[in-house]
Amino acid sequence: MTKKLIRGRTLTFLARPHGIDDHASFRYEEDGALLIDEGRILRAASFEDLKEAAADCEIVDHRPHLILPGFIDTHAHFPQMQVIASYGAELLDWLNNYTFPEEMRFADSDHAARIASFFLDELLRQGTTTVAAYCSVHPESADALFAAACERDMCVIAGKVMMDRNAPEALTDTPQTSYDDTKELIRRWHGQSRCLYAITPRFAITSTPEQLEAAGALVREHPDLHVQTHLSENHAEIDFTMSLYPQAKDYTGIYEDYGLLTPRTLLGHCIHLSEREADIISETGSVAVFCPTSNLFLGSGLFDYQRYRRREKPLRMATATDVGGGTNYSMLRTMDEAYKVIALNGEKLDPLGSFWQMTRGNAEALSLADEIGTLEEGTTADLVVLDSSAVPAMSVRMERVSTLAEELFVLQTLGDDRAVVETYVAGKPVKGELNGQSGLGA
Repeated sequence: MTKKLIRGRTLTFLARPHGIDDHASFRYEEDGALLIDEGRILRAASFEDLKEAAADCEIVDHRPHLILPGFIDTHAHFPQMQVIASYGAELLDWLNNYTFPEEMRFADSDHAARIASFFLDELLRQGTTTVAAYCSVHPESADALFAAACERDMCVIAGKVMMDRNAPEALTDTPQTSYDDTKELIRRWHGQSRCLYAITPRFAITSTPEQLEAAGALVREHPDLHVQTHLSENHAEIDFTMSLYPQAKDYTGIYEDYGLLTPRTLLGHCIHLSEREADIISETGSVAVFCPTSNLFLGSGLFDYQRYRRREKPLRMATATDVGGGTNYSMLRTMDEAYKVIALNGEKLDPLGSFWQMTRGNAEALSLADEIGTLEEGTTADLVVLDSSAVPAMSVRMERVSTLAEELFVLQTLGDDRAVVETYVAGKPVKGELNGQSGLGA
């Protein structure tokens, strides 16, 4: 029996909500069902409408829980699992004191494989079914992450970082080796299972002009690939960057000059942008990635989400954990902190907007909404099942909740991995298996 029917309260977004009362932006079924076959959603409707189709199916009943598309994390660093929760540094010191020494360990294939497996499993525990991730400079790290993704049938966008200066010798490549290694990794992994390769110059500080030229050549040769890098996270970073590229109009202008800004470019952070920079990002269709827990933890600044959304040339935006600068693997916790950052800028993000962002919104930012991020028929059955009364504090709060939006806000504000009842990857339940595992292992 390959078909199964998953029953529960289903929620999927059709468009970005315009506010808390925008009921036309989503489709909600109080007693909904998803008919799944070969890892894809064949039909999505009410259970009543699908009862006949369920006659020869396994039925999995998740009532009264919510069933949504799996969460999507658009910026994370898998080699930083053992860096998260390191004390007391801003960005550049964080890299030099914690991150770079840790990433040296990923030349060891066994270590890379161990951490890659734990990284993806931890995301799945949190209900995250897709991630855009940075590997270390070592091709072995990318091999490890993509192999782990294939084992789980997860949609993973990743790439080895390209970095040929301002890092320890053990973490640097060259323009030519970074180009050659990336070409080989693209050949080996892009399109395997659900793996997608991202051309990944870490950021302008760790790349010479020659290396950014090599990255631009890769973009021209592979225009369908994602690109990921960092931009304007920290004032000291910006100053150092401009000292290395004095001819550039601004930080964004560096990536512009080397042809790295495309509709599939993911620009981590984008906190301190000039109007010209925001215009260029908008015009090229590049994506500004909001990493609230990281920005708060490292003291980098407040991403102006609502202004970027409303400006005359609005930005495409995504949200992300940025582990390990970020402090949690959960997209629920991420959006809770995003709400607070936006509030500090004098605005509010309603819960419909939050859940749109971490599902369909992030899928649209990745140009993958035809595959993930919704419960539309024909898409991959990546799902998360949420319990709004998972812990006593949530349960007692839910006694006073009367609307779907209020329930979503409870999940966003109080929820974490304990609220995740089950995670499905291509129709396969995986969290139950993970809960039986004891940890990192030997």
